[in-house]
Amino acid sequence: MHGETGLSEIEQRLEELERLGRSRRLRLVSGPQGPTVLLDGQPVLLLCSNNYLGLADHPRVREAAAEAAMRWGVGAGASRLISGTMTVHRRLEERLAAFAHRQSSLLFGSGYLANIGVIGALAGRGDTVFSDELNHASIVDGCRLSRAEVVVYRHCDVEHLLWSMRRHGGRRDAHGGRVIATDSVFSMDGDVAPLEEIVELAQASGARVVVDEAHAIGTFGPGGRGALAQVGLEGEVDAIVGTLGKSLGSYGAYVCADEELIRLLINTSRSFIFSTAPPPPAVAGALAALGLLEERPHRVERLCANARVLRRALASEGFPVAEGDMHIVPLVVGDERDAVGMCQEAIERGVFAQAIRPPTVPAGTSRLRLAAMASHTASDMRMAASVLAAAARKLGLEPSQFASPLPEPELVQEPAEDDDVERGLEREPEPTTQSSRRAAAVPFDAEQPRPRRPPAPASADAALAVNAPFDGERETSIAHAA
Repeated sequence: MHGETGLSEIEQRLEELERLGRSRRLRLVSGPQGPTVLLDGQPVLLLCSNNYLGLADHPRVREAAAEAAMRWGVGAGASRLISGTMTVHRRLEERLAAFAHRQSSLLFGSGYLANIGVIGALAGRGDTVFSDELNHASIVDGCRLSRAEVVVYRHCDVEHLLWSMRRHGGRRDAHGGRVIATDSVFSMDGDVAPLEEIVELAQASGARVVVDEAHAIGTFGPGGRGALAQVGLEGEVDAIVGTLGKSLGSYGAYVCADEELIRLLINTSRSFIFSTAPPPPAVAGALAALGLLEERPHRVERLCANARVLRRALASEGFPVAEGDMHIVPLVVGDERDAVGMCQEAIERGVFAQAIRPPTVPAGTSRLRLAAMASHTASDMRMAASVLAAAARKLGLEPSQFASPLPEPELVQEPAEDDDVERGLEREPEPTTQSSRRAAAVPFDAEQPRPRRPPAPASADAALAVNAPFDGERETSIAHAA
C-alpha cells in the first residue's frame, strides 16, 4: 500500500512538471561533442555544448586519454588520501597552478564537488558567506552545506554587497570569518562579475574571496586564463575554481590557491576526502588540452570571432543581441512552452539549441542558451541565426520582441530559520526589505547582458581570421554515429 501511495505521489509530481512546461527528457547524442552531432539520429549543428574550444574530440586529447588508460587503467581505485593519487594527478596539478599563476592546485572529481569543498573549508558555523543571487547551483549548495550564515546579494551589485557586509558581519562576538563567493562569467547569459570592485571590498573588510572561473577558463582573458587574469587579479583572491569539463574538453575540476589553503583542503574538504580520485584518462586528456590551449591561443581568438559573427547574425535577424565576443548568447523567450517549442522547431531545421527553463533560470525568463565553439565556422553561425529566426516566426514569435535577460527578480518573505539553515537577507528600508531566498524554483545561473571584454576592432584581418582554416581538425561536416 505504501509503495502504491509513493508511486502516485511521484506521478503527481511528474504531471505537475508537465503542466508547467518543465518536464525534461534525455536526448541521445551520437558521436563526439563536435560542431555537428547526430541528435536522436538526426544531424544537427550543436549550439549548446560547453566544449567551447572544441578540444573534447581533438586527436591529441583522445590519444592522451587512451594512452593513460593503457598505462594507469580506467579508474583511480580510491580516494586521493587512500591510494588514489597518481603521477598524472600531480602533473596536472602542477601545470594548472602554473597556468593560474598560483602556488598550488588540487584536483576534484567535478566542479560541483570543488565548490562544495572549498566553501565548506573556508566557512562554517559562526562565519558568513556572501553569495551573488545568480551563482551556480554548486556555489549555492556549497554555501548551504557549509553551515555558515548565508547572505545573498543582488546580482553583480557591489553597493548591495557592501551594505550586506556592514549589516551581517558574522557572529555576535564579531569574530566570525567572512567569505564572498561568485562566478566570474555567469553561465546562463555570459555577463561578468565586477571582480575588481569585489576584490577591493574584500581587502578593505578582511573577507576571503572564492571565484568560480568555470565558464571563463579557455574563453576569456590573456591566453584564455580567465576573467581574473583579464583584470590582473589572479593572485588577489583566496581560491580560483576551474573545471576540466568545458574548455578543456574532459571531466573534473580544480582549485588553485596558495600552498597553505591547498593543505587545508586536503585535510578538511569532505568532497575531496570522501570521493574517488578523478580517472586517469580524464586527467591525461585535460593535461593534453591544457597544453593545446597554451600552445595555440588562436583557438581562443577563433572562439571570440565566432561569437561576434553569431551575435551580429542574430541582431540582423531582429533578435535583441548586443555586439561583443562573449561566447554565451541567451535568447530569452519567456514562456517555458514557447522555449521548448522553439527548441524543437530549430532541431527539425538542423540546429540544436537547448531550451533552459526554471529552476535553472528565473521564472519568466525561459530561453535558448546558445554557446559558440571555436570549431564552428562563420557560415555555421550565420546559418544558425537564420534557422532560429525562422523557428521563432513559425511559432508566432517575433525576434525583436524577445525579452532582455534578467528581469527584476521576484523574491518572497520567509519566516526566520535556525542557524543551521540558510538565513534570509533583509534589505535596507530603501529599497524595500525582501528575503534573500526565492520561491520554490531557485534560479541557479543567469546574467545581465553587459560583457566586459572590450570589443575587438573591426578590420579586414579580423574578417579573414573568421574564415581561416582551423588546424585541419574538423573531420567532416556531419559527425559519424558512435
